[in-house]
Amino acid sequence: MEKKVSLTVKCPKCGEFLMDDSHLINNRKTIHLIIKTSDGKEGSIWLSSIYGDYNYSSEVAIPEGDVVEFYCPHCHENLARPIACEVCKAPIVSFTCSIGGKVSICSRHGCKNHYVVFE
Repeated sequence: MEKKVSLTVKCPKCGEFLMDDSHLINNRKTIHLIIKTSDGKEGSIWLSSIYGDYNYSSEVAIPEGDVVEFYCPHCHENLARPIACEVCKAPIVSFTCSIGGKVSICSRHGCKNHYVVFE
């Protein structure tokens, strides 16, 4: 049986929790963020909190291959880091993991590069 690990994350800028228990994916809380697509569309996105699960729900359509900007819904700071994805060279976006360390994802729609680093 496959184990599913659900992560709880916070904004690395303001420290507020990004978890949303009113919008579930796989019967679990989601990670709520604000996004901006390359064509200027903005809206909420909810990412699955299960590590390795790529399901999400979004208010705006995201074209395959588009590099998306991710913002905290509390402080509205851009969550991109000055690190490029090793797979596709798009900016990496990180969140602080509640148990320590960082969860990082690629900002390009369709790229599956992601990782957890414990400090």
